[in-house]
Amino acid sequence: MKCPFCGHMEDKVVDSRESREGDVIRRRRECLECGRRFTSYERIDEIPYLVVKKDGSREKFDRQKLMNGLLKACEKRPVSLNQLESVVNEVESFVQEASDRERSTNEIGEMLMERLRKLDKVAYVRFASVYLDFKDIKEFMAELRDLLKGK
Repeated sequence: MKCPFCGHMEDKVVDSRESREGDVIRRRRECLECGRRFTSYERIDEIPYLVVKKDGSREKFDRQKLMNGLLKACEKRPVSLNQLESVVNEVESFVQEASDRERSTNEIGEMLMERLRKLDKVAYVRFASVYLDFKDIKEFMAELRDLLKGK
C-alpha cells in the first residue's frame, strides 16, 4: 500500500476491523518511512454473471427474474416451489460455470424447457409459447404434436 503522505510503499497493519455487514475490512496502517497512520478499506470486487440476449445485448443474470418466469408458467399446476428452486439452482450453477462469465438466453431457455418438460407438460407448453415466440397456430400445434409423441 502506498503511503498517501510520503509515497513510500511499505507499511504495517496496526488494526483490522470487519464492518457489521461483513463486506468491508477497515485497516489502520502505519508507514514504515514517515511513521504516519492512514486507513484503507478492503472489499470484494464482484464481477457479475451476464446473460447474452437474442439481440446481442447483455444484462446481469437475475435469479429472481428466472423464478418469476417459472412461477408464471407453473401457476395453478402441481409443481412445488422446491422443484422450481431446484431448477433455478441448476441454471444458476450452469451460468456460474461459464468460463467467460456469460451464457446466452438460448442456452438458458433450452435448459429451462428441458426441465419443465420433465416436471409438467402444461407448464412446459406455457413457457414454450412465450420463449419460442410462435408466429402462428401451426408452429404451436407442431410443438404440441412433438410433446405428445414424446410422452
